[in-house]
Amino acid sequence: MSSTPIADHALLSDCHSAGLVTRDRSVDWLCFPRFDSPSVFARLLDEAAGYWSLRPVADFETTRRYSDKTMVLETTFTTATGSVTLVDALAMGANERGHDIGGGAPSLLIRRIEGMAGQVEIQVEYVPRTEYGLIHPLLSRTEGGVAGRGGADLTMLTSPVELVLGTGSASGRFIVSAGEEVAFGLHYGQPGREPPRVWSQDELARRLDDTISAWRSWSELHQSYEGPWHELVHTSGRVLQALTYYPTGSIVAAATTSLPEAVAGNRNWDYRYSWVRDACLTMDALWVAACPDEAEKFFAYLSTAAATSLGRGADLQIMFGVGGERDLSERELPHLAGWKNSAPVRVGNGAWTQRQVDVYGELLAAVYRLRNQIGEFDSATRDFLVAVANTAARRWREKDQGIWEIRGPEQDFLYSKVMCWVALDRALGLADKLGASDQAIHWKQTMDEIHETVITSGWSDKAGAFTQYFGSDDLDASNLMMPIVGFLPARDPRMLATVDAIEDRLTDERGLVYRYDTHGGVDGLEGKEGSFVLCTFWLAQALALADQPERARAVFERAIAYINDLGLLAEEVDDSGELLGNFPQAFSHIGLVNAAWAISEAETRQAATRR
Repeated sequence: MSSTPIADHALLSDCHSAGLVTRDRSVDWLCFPRFDSPSVFARLLDEAAGYWSLRPVADFETTRRYSDKTMVLETTFTTATGSVTLVDALAMGANERGHDIGGGAPSLLIRRIEGMAGQVEIQVEYVPRTEYGLIHPLLSRTEGGVAGRGGADLTMLTSPVELVLGTGSASGRFIVSAGEEVAFGLHYGQPGREPPRVWSQDELARRLDDTISAWRSWSELHQSYEGPWHELVHTSGRVLQALTYYPTGSIVAAATTSLPEAVAGNRNWDYRYSWVRDACLTMDALWVAACPDEAEKFFAYLSTAAATSLGRGADLQIMFGVGGERDLSERELPHLAGWKNSAPVRVGNGAWTQRQVDVYGELLAAVYRLRNQIGEFDSATRDFLVAVANTAARRWREKDQGIWEIRGPEQDFLYSKVMCWVALDRALGLADKLGASDQAIHWKQTMDEIHETVITSGWSDKAGAFTQYFGSDDLDASNLMMPIVGFLPARDPRMLATVDAIEDRLTDERGLVYRYDTHGGVDGLEGKEGSFVLCTFWLAQALALADQPERARAVFERAIAYINDLGLLAEEVDDSGELLGNFPQAFSHIGLVNAAWAISEAETRQAATRR
């Protein structure tokens, strides 16, 4: 069983794949060659599923940080005899800069130890367990390293240190003195492709330095936000970029699978796919945190992935594989115990078959927001986006499973209806660009019908608020989006009442917001979940839009109190304050960016009125 706190992990990314490194420098999660590929190391989910550790033999203290403006991790170990700094990175391709980082990522994890003072003895433990721990690769010595093969995976560990081979493992010790550098590299390949190889020390040094330069070039080109919490906003922007799959521009919801929403619970899902909703909201957040120049690629990916579905009368699928794959059938891996014994561990995600009509709104809202970054649409993309609007106009009355992917009965969820209204509102704003001016009257009439229905059927006098679905008295944090998307003014009395009700009755004792009340099994699942980081940021954003920046700041500060030392957030926070859920979570970082921006704008407005 793995019990390392989720917050103790750091993210590495090459915009193809992701790895997680613990505070004591063990790579406990790594998937090659894609985010959603089977793992090479998965001790995160089971002690027997593989890891790669580099750490001092003696007792040590650690400090860590990302190298300035990068996702390259630096950890300094201090022992009684000296100190060393370990630099970890998933390598970018040679000379990649700006928009092109990740284009030629070689599936190479670099780990370089630099002696800072005195001498430190280092222990290496290399335990690859490919295909989610099912395969114990055959390891053999080669000049300068250790070759591994098993199943569909080939690995080559570059090691300048002599390692002792065990059964499916390699280990050794060496001493690093002040001024000395020792670099390791794990290169991945597959049969039938260019095989992984041993890299020289000079090659690893150049590739590491070039990767640092690549990330800095991206940050310098993209990140210009200078408002409150700008360092956290910039970190969040880099995290969102790190969760982007370069070849297609798709964006994964998180880097991991099956980190639970409650310890020992079964709310464990695979988030290494591209949800239309999450990805569109990510593009929207990058408008603030980083110039989203990659928007055109993303929308081309989406229109290709969803090609033909709307045209033949089907729903827009809510999620796709990072390469555009549609079939994401869910299965369990019974040989893995799960983090803190939180089985089952799942790969794939059964939600891909669900109807969630809100996705039409998120998609067209992102297109509208980024209309100045996107060039002229080709005819296929125009047809696709018009079909999105028309499908929203046709399907808004239908029940669905909502933004939270309820696995219980379909309902008339308020958020879904509101986002269909958003789809048509944004389509109207894009009508000329889409060549669809003839649709404007129909879209406007349907918008008005949706608005009236939500206002009359979505309000509960008993709750004193807008509720989760028509006929319900239950609160749902997704209704905080109503002013954010412009469905109602933030200062509308009904909206203010809903915000107050959520803050009073849908929060934990620390003031962190739950998505909805899980008691009573409305979602078709057992157990409970933690408070939801994104929803807390939504509360802050809604308050800022209502020109209550002091109150918004207080809520924002509650949420960021749970960021780890590197600026990373998971999906939820449990009763003890521990981060829960897949990590790092794009949704949470999206919420941080947008709430910070809204508070900055509210404070600017407030200052202007005082002049």
